[in-house]
Amino acid sequence: MNAEENEKELASGHLTDISKIIFLELIDTTFSIDGVLGAFAFTISVPLILIGNGIGALVVRYVTVKGVETVKKYRFLKNGAMYSIGFLGLIMLAESLGSEVQSWISPLVTLVVVGLFFWLSKRELKVEKKKGEI
Repeated sequence: MNAEENEKELASGHLTDISKIIFLELIDTTFSIDGVLGAFAFTISVPLILIGNGIGALVVRYVTVKGVETVKKYRFLKNGAMYSIGFLGLIMLAESLGSEVQSWISPLVTLVVVGLFFWLSKRELKVEKKKGEI
């Protein structure tokens, strides 16, 4: 297959099974590497990091394979995840510059930010549902 055929296949949304598996493995690897780096915002305990990343890899696989459509309906959830990662990066940066950040702040910020965007998404779904009923 040449490059033009590959582009047409990707543009049309038709992917071969092997390309889907490779894509899933790439996503899994990316999240695992990112998870190891991000885990240091919470702890430096290697066993906890391994357990957390193992659970995270299983969740990513489940969401990718089974739950993509369910997650897609929550319009702002992706934004919340990105903001959460940004806040975790800021906390890590502050700690690297010598600030003492309590260990409970990182999970609290994550829960609040993702929870807020989840709530905004649910509210948006209700508004859309009411518009559809009228």
